[in-house]
Amino acid sequence: MWTLTEDERVGVVLYSFRSSLPHTLTLELGETVFILEKCEGWFRGFSSRRSNVKGVFPSSYIHLKKCTVTNKGSKETVVPVEDVVVAEVTSTLQEWASLWKQLYVRHKVDLFFKLGHVMSELIDLRRQLLSDQLTHEQNRDIKRHVTARLDWGNEHLGLDLVPRKEFAMVDEDQISVSDLYKMHLSSRHNAHHNSSQADLNGRQKLGGDASKAPVAHHLLVKLKSFTSNNIGEDTDIFVSLYDFREGKTISERFIVRLNKNGGPKNPEKVERLCALFTDLSNKDMKRDLYIISQVIRTGRMLLNDSKKGPPHIRYRRPYGCAVLAMSDVLQTISELREEKDFVLKVYICNNENEWHQIHENIIRKSSTKYSAPGNNYGLIISLQLLRGDLENLRRENKAMLSGGMAMTRKLGFPDVIMPGDVRNDLYLTLERGDFERGGKSVQKNIEVGVFVLSADGELVKDCISLGCGEPNVAEHRSFVLYHNNSPRWSEAIKLPIPIDRFRGSHLRFEFRHCSTKDKGDKKLFGFSFTPLMRDDGTTLSDQSHELFVYKCDENTTFNNPAHYLALPCCKDHINVGPGVATSLLFQRSSRETFWISTQLSSTKLTQNVDLLALLKWKAHPDRVTDILGRLRHISGEEIVKFLQDILDTLFSILDDNTDKYGPLVFQSLVFIINLLRDSKYFHFRPVMDTYIHKHFAGALAYKELIRCLKWSMERSIEAVRQDHIQEVMRALEYLFKFIIQSRILYSRATCGMEEEQFRSSIQELFHSIRLVISLDRPTCETLIFTQAALFNSFPTIFDELLHMFSVQEVAEFVRGTLASLPSTLHIGHSMDVVKLQSIARTVDSRLFSFPESRRILLPVVLHHIHLHLRHQKELLMCCGILTSLFSVIKTTSLDTSVQEEVEMMVESLLDVLLQTLLSVMNKSQSQEAVRGQRCPQCTAEITGEFVSCLLSLLRHMTNVHFEHLMDNYQSKEELKEFMMKIWCVFRHLMRLSIFPRDWNVMRLLTSHIILTTVQRLSPFQHNFAEADFDFKVWSSYFSLAVLYINQPSLQLENMSPSKRQKILDKYGDMRVMMTYELFSMWQNLGDNKIHFIPGMIGPFLGVTLVPQVEVRNTMIPIFHDMMDWEQRKNGNFKQVEAELIDKLDCLVSEGKGDENYRELFSLLLLEKIEHETWRETGISFVTSVTRLMERLLDYRDCMKGDETENKKIGCTVNILNFYKSEINKEEMYIRYIHKLCDLHLQADNYTEAAFTLLLYWELLHWDERPIKDFLHYPAQSEWHRKEALGRKVIHYFNKGKCWEFGVPLCRELAFQYESLYDYQSLSWIRKLEAAYFDNIMEHQRLEPEFFRVGFYGRKFPFFLRNKEFVCRGHDYERLEAFQQRMLGEFPQAIAMQHPNQPEEAILQCEAQYLQIYAVTPVPENVGVLQLDRVPDRIKSFYRVNNVRRFRHDRPFHKGPKDRDNEFKSLWIERTTLILAHPLPGISRWFEVEKRELVEVSPLENAICVVENKNQELRTLVSQYQHKQLHNNVNLLSMTLNGVIDAAVNGGIARYQEAFFDKDYISSHSEDSEKITQLKNLMQEQVHILGSGLAVHERMVHPEMRPLHKKLIDQFQVLRNSLCNGPCAFDKANAPKGIVATHSLVSPESFKVHRHSEMANVGNLFILADGVLAEHREDFYGIQASHSSSSISSTHSAPSQLINSALSTIKEQSRNNRDILMLLPPQRERPSSVLYQNFSESGQRAFLHQVISPGCKPCSDPNLSFTDKVLTAPSSWSLDSGTREAVPVLSAHIGNIMAPPVPPRNVPHGQRLSMHFDAYHHQLSDLPPALPARSLRKCPLQPSPASPTSPPSLLCGSNSTLSGSSSSGVFTLSESNLSDPPSGRTDESVPSGQAWTTEQEELDSPYWLIGYNVSECEVPDRVGSEPCRSHASSGVTAPQGFRTPRTGTRAQIREGPPHYQDVQHAHHFPPHYIPTYLPLDSLVEPPPALSHKPYLSFPQEKPMSSQPTQAVLRPASGSSCLPLFVATKEDHQPKVAWGHGISRD
Repeated sequence: MWTLTEDERVGVVLYSFRSSLPHTLTLELGETVFILEKCEGWFRGFSSRRSNVKGVFPSSYIHLKKCTVTNKGSKETVVPVEDVVVAEVTSTLQEWASLWKQLYVRHKVDLFFKLGHVMSELIDLRRQLLSDQLTHEQNRDIKRHVTARLDWGNEHLGLDLVPRKEFAMVDEDQISVSDLYKMHLSSRHNAHHNSSQADLNGRQKLGGDASKAPVAHHLLVKLKSFTSNNIGEDTDIFVSLYDFREGKTISERFIVRLNKNGGPKNPEKVERLCALFTDLSNKDMKRDLYIISQVIRTGRMLLNDSKKGPPHIRYRRPYGCAVLAMSDVLQTISELREEKDFVLKVYICNNENEWHQIHENIIRKSSTKYSAPGNNYGLIISLQLLRGDLENLRRENKAMLSGGMAMTRKLGFPDVIMPGDVRNDLYLTLERGDFERGGKSVQKNIEVGVFVLSADGELVKDCISLGCGEPNVAEHRSFVLYHNNSPRWSEAIKLPIPIDRFRGSHLRFEFRHCSTKDKGDKKLFGFSFTPLMRDDGTTLSDQSHELFVYKCDENTTFNNPAHYLALPCCKDHINVGPGVATSLLFQRSSRETFWISTQLSSTKLTQNVDLLALLKWKAHPDRVTDILGRLRHISGEEIVKFLQDILDTLFSILDDNTDKYGPLVFQSLVFIINLLRDSKYFHFRPVMDTYIHKHFAGALAYKELIRCLKWSMERSIEAVRQDHIQEVMRALEYLFKFIIQSRILYSRATCGMEEEQFRSSIQELFHSIRLVISLDRPTCETLIFTQAALFNSFPTIFDELLHMFSVQEVAEFVRGTLASLPSTLHIGHSMDVVKLQSIARTVDSRLFSFPESRRILLPVVLHHIHLHLRHQKELLMCCGILTSLFSVIKTTSLDTSVQEEVEMMVESLLDVLLQTLLSVMNKSQSQEAVRGQRCPQCTAEITGEFVSCLLSLLRHMTNVHFEHLMDNYQSKEELKEFMMKIWCVFRHLMRLSIFPRDWNVMRLLTSHIILTTVQRLSPFQHNFAEADFDFKVWSSYFSLAVLYINQPSLQLENMSPSKRQKILDKYGDMRVMMTYELFSMWQNLGDNKIHFIPGMIGPFLGVTLVPQVEVRNTMIPIFHDMMDWEQRKNGNFKQVEAELIDKLDCLVSEGKGDENYRELFSLLLLEKIEHETWRETGISFVTSVTRLMERLLDYRDCMKGDETENKKIGCTVNILNFYKSEINKEEMYIRYIHKLCDLHLQADNYTEAAFTLLLYWELLHWDERPIKDFLHYPAQSEWHRKEALGRKVIHYFNKGKCWEFGVPLCRELAFQYESLYDYQSLSWIRKLEAAYFDNIMEHQRLEPEFFRVGFYGRKFPFFLRNKEFVCRGHDYERLEAFQQRMLGEFPQAIAMQHPNQPEEAILQCEAQYLQIYAVTPVPENVGVLQLDRVPDRIKSFYRVNNVRRFRHDRPFHKGPKDRDNEFKSLWIERTTLILAHPLPGISRWFEVEKRELVEVSPLENAICVVENKNQELRTLVSQYQHKQLHNNVNLLSMTLNGVIDAAVNGGIARYQEAFFDKDYISSHSEDSEKITQLKNLMQEQVHILGSGLAVHERMVHPEMRPLHKKLIDQFQVLRNSLCNGPCAFDKANAPKGIVATHSLVSPESFKVHRHSEMANVGNLFILADGVLAEHREDFYGIQASHSSSSISSTHSAPSQLINSALSTIKEQSRNNRDILMLLPPQRERPSSVLYQNFSESGQRAFLHQVISPGCKPCSDPNLSFTDKVLTAPSSWSLDSGTREAVPVLSAHIGNIMAPPVPPRNVPHGQRLSMHFDAYHHQLSDLPPALPARSLRKCPLQPSPASPTSPPSLLCGSNSTLSGSSSSGVFTLSESNLSDPPSGRTDESVPSGQAWTTEQEELDSPYWLIGYNVSECEVPDRVGSEPCRSHASSGVTAPQGFRTPRTGTRAQIREGPPHYQDVQHAHHFPPHYIPTYLPLDSLVEPPPALSHKPYLSFPQEKPMSSQPTQAVLRPASGSSCLPLFVATKEDHQPKVAWGHGISRD
């Protein structure tokens, strides 16, 4: 049956308990459980961790604990009874556990291990505390250690400081706020200085003022070893401390006795050879101390001479000495808390006569007087310095200071003499002696024997100590100095003679000669003696004594000491003796003397004659006056030793003759009392107290003492010298003790007689005291010192008066005295401090603790405090007094009298406290503003003290006190002043950090008091509403409430659960309470609410952002109230709207607000607005704010933490656009412009930063309107700000290398400068503009990749969620790198592997999906791209800048797939993305605004592929012709082989099969023109291949000739297949010439060219636009790229289709107009990009892209580098799958971009050269030579790619699925590249073998047909202006060119060379010198074309007889029309058609 438990209420789980049984409670080890019921071995209850879950558990698993139960019943509280420190350790360890693990996670390893060690230590200490086996002192020590560790851990973990009292946590409800503040200070101090503070507290408990108690030092010395080489005898080692400066030993000696083997004689002391030198004062530590170690051996007379003396006779002989300077080691051992070893080298004395000063010689380093016996000879000792009380040290270091530790004391008393110390030590030093030779031939070996004998001759045993560490002995024999009649021993011994045997005892010294001959007997030859005490009772004086030596021999007996005691022992001894007979027994040796010195350290014996005379005054009554006068000359040590006897003597003298000796006894008593105030004798005060209460018997003394005291008081008014009066004032405490005790004794003896006389005399005495105190003479220093002494002593007499008077009577005495204090304050006068100190001690006295006395004393105390506070003097002292006041009141707060006292304090202090606090706080803020830091005294001390005092007062105030306070204010102005003061003080408390962050207890109590005060003062706030509305009071109140709610210490959400629950249990959520007050006061404003709109919107908004539901629900409706009131007044709520938006941005950026707040804000306001007449505008406003909040929250989440720059930039752009488009807040818009700019600058996005600042620049106007300072801009005119901003934008465009965007700004600034005639600035800006043009043409710029990114899923931020963007990639960034970057920014995202639009489920799921693929830009400015003469670098810029449209191609098969030829069904899905803003812009990515989708048919795709391949081949051949590539022809060989020998996929033959089939043509009649176009492109490809073979033949390495021959043979097969196949042309339709553009070329025409007479002319370089060139260059490696529709083996073509190319050509042909090459607008790639590849040999090959912008294909950037280099042909690729290994060297190519430059005419008679400014090749090294080996086929394996594959090396089709296995599309071709052998260059190969010579060029059967690097798009005007005809005919040239005047090669090549800039020279190989033609020479128009424009030669030199090679170069900055060479007139129309040149 279940029964309620009574005793078993709380327990701790011993074992974890888990059970599947119903109703059981799962428990974990260590949990605390509360037990409700019990039943047969089971308990029912709940765990402290889950109080709402109840269940049963076995009782055997529980350890029961004692507990107390309060409020028994349903609401009872069960508290375990355990030690508070143990409970704190338990809770603290639980709190530390989770934080400790987090330290490891945050990599704070050092703190992690330290805290772990401290936690283990705390667990062990807790176990010891629970064991109940500790003594009280041990318990205290452990608790002190525990609290120190707890405070250390809390501080390092950032937890709250725990205020403690006696090691236990204090309850703030039980103490005053001031005391709590003091405890916080003390706890903080203890956390840092716990050990020293503990020692200080221990000394304080011993009594008195611990600050006066000096710190004792103790030196622990351990002898580790003594190394001796040759002693072999027993040795004694003496260690002592020696003061070299004073030349004396200051300590006893520590002795260690070793045997001949060097070990201790006593085996028990093997590990205990140590001593503690105690009682060293601070003064001693400053001495010039040395550790002296003397070594005395015991053995033969001479160590090395065995003949000297018999072996059985042993002598003590000096051996050596070692010295260690303490000054050298004191610093080391002071810092360490452990032993430190030191080595002391032992030296021997060279002359034994100087043994007594060997240590001084060693210190002085007089090396001639001592020597070292060996290197390894010395002592090893360890030292450790200890501090503190010796008893405490013994308790703390039991193991170290126990077990026979030798305590070595000082010679003399320590600085502090304790009353219980009993000591009676006589230190004797055997100084020296002078002895006669005695008829000996040599001097004597003298040994001194020392004996202590009683008066009857009995030997006093065990009263001689040679040193600490060895037992006492009965006699001592000194060491022997060899052959020395005047020995100097300086040997000290201690005589601890018992006090009862001291009197009558004497010392006898026996002198023996130690002979080394005969038998070695020690022969007695004399003695000396001295009594220990003189006849007058004094002991032997502390000085040197010269003793007489009396002769004797061995036969002499000393049985009767009286025989020699009667003789004089020294010169001062005048006792003659009893008779002559005794004198005949011992004869004095007049020539022999013996010197000793003594020093007495005794607490019972004295050497002072005056003290003895005082104690025996009755023996000389006539000398009493003199004896009392000489008392001051007695040392303090003697006085305190005989304190009781002296006091008895004094009062006996006083009783004997009061009138005569009264004043003298009074002065002597004052002297003794003041002597006890000395710190050395401070601890003898309890002896004085004991004497007064137990031994004092002067019943009549009080009368004389009162009389003398009153006389001294009155005398102080007029006396000039007041030293003796001041001593009386200092002795006031003990004088009153004697007075009161004497009166008590008298009353006892007389039954209370003369009571009235006594009271009257006390009143008269106080009257005299008041008279002295009331004097106000600031100039009289003597009186001031007297008054100060009186003030200091006055509070000490209260307790004594209470023995004879009632509390009220004593209080009246004190009140009258304090009231007599002067009310005037003297600035800087020290008396003000003394007065306040006296008042403070009065408040701290026991008298003030009585309510009846406080009622009397409190007004006068408050009066003086008010006086000082009003003048703001001695504020700290006033704070101390107030703290004591509140502490006393708090302890007696239950008394009804306390309410009256609080009332008095409120009336007197509250107002002045507030005023003082405001003054102190304002002063602190001003000092902080001036110095940059707060004044420590003002803030830390004064402010904290005063705040605690104010809070204490407010805490004691009740509603009654507040009502009385309000009633006391006579006018409303006074009430307003008070309200303003108190609200202002509270606001300062909220703003200023008065209390440190970890003082959470203090902060919470402060908040609670403020809240209570506000609640009690709120009703009085209504006095300032309605008609008497006062804005300042209400504004101050609202500001206080807002600051209060936002306090960090009240934000419970940031605290741990346990801490949060504790606060809620104790105080509740104080924010909610203050919110209710705030809302209530707002509602009471009525019509005055409009005064706080919009001022309080921001503060109230901050309150609503507090993450507390009740606060938000209460405060958010206030915004509706504000909107309603403004709507009523103004008809709108624009102010509310503007202010709310502004403040919301600031507050959210500070970390406030969350998603719940956004929803609650919208819900509550929309609900309120629903029924308003202005509902629509209100809903719109709330919606806008809600949307703004969404963006601000996203922005904040991105900005905090380690988010990437892209996220931050995206969030900022999102907010920026919102402020601009939806809210139109210009100031916020500008702020975010600069925030975005800063983010771009951090990410080095200078172009985007420029565009961002350009937004602000566009807002400004060129006006002189002054504008205020804003952000980092100073106050200036709008013109100057816009100018500065423009310069900055231009600078950023320059850093971003977007000079084209900076040029218009330069021109804008130039216009402004010119209009202002600021020619200096105009010159600068023009130069800058010119420099930008130079940069465009000279500097290299890389083209970025563009990527489409889709963010799908609800987990993305708002500004990204379910949106797609196009991103501008970084330099060198390809698809794979971009994908990795995006996945790194969104680590939780899932990469989608397809480019299809996502489903709705993905859009709405709680996840993140990323869809990424590359896109190709579609340039907007086509006009620039279509101009002929625009350099390609300029076109390259416009292709990838200011672009809004982007394209993406995806291949797919429509319908059934043809297994034999998949190209028949291969379609392209082309998606065009249109952005909201062009790129680049204010961000690197913009959102897609629109999508367009089209499908490209297989035929159109084939046309595009072939066209792109043609363009690629033209580019490559042209580059070799122009020698833009090194002369390594491997790349050309690879490319030609891939097209000509497309063995795997069939090449263009697959297109022939697919589209030239009759069935296809018949079924697709609508595509006839496209089929024709494809045929024309194929024919053109054949022509280009022929040109490439011609170049290849000229440049091929001799070892590669077999490959070249193979290519020629296969080319013939390819050409024949085209001529004979379905694509062959009819001759009638074929063009009659070679066209270098997209013209039709028939095999016949090619054949004619090859085999005609013209073949003898030589090899020509025919450029793509027809310009001939002759320069050769080393080639750059071009890496293969891939396209979903490419037939190229090395490059893929762009996905651009021109359907009207053929018709356009035909139209132009019919009209005989100029035709420019039809180049598809395509994607450009960087011209100089460095990539890496690993060849078969493992070496790294660097490949650089050198395809000019006009010729580069659009390879698929989605494919990785590896996929493009090492991939296999797909099932639909037309190229061969095998490639030759090609060595490749990468280099840098710079494409210079510039705006379009108009063409200039070429002057007549001058040759035109190609300008290579646009084609600078930056080469890093010479190309490697071609390896001398044959090429081999290399089969390539298929390598399917995916959308996440690495980006391509070159550009191409951007289909996401290009090469993906999912679509069945694979890579088309691949190149296997390998590095060439090192060491081979073009110079290492013979000229006849490495490269073709000019003669070979002339003999070559092929034409060198080149294609220009720069090609144009089709312009709007396709025809060119007709050229004029000149006299020189036969050479057809377009405008801008001229032909050579002669037909010779030399004449054609003549002309001045023009070298390029030096700054590019280092990028070229040594043999490369480009040729220029100065632009200023191009002034004449070109010659007109002849009627036969093929190639005319001069008439005098027929064409057939003199072949000529024409060489022309295009002019700088322009693109030239083609020039062709023909051999027959009938070919002229063909060429003219090809060039659009009229026959006219």
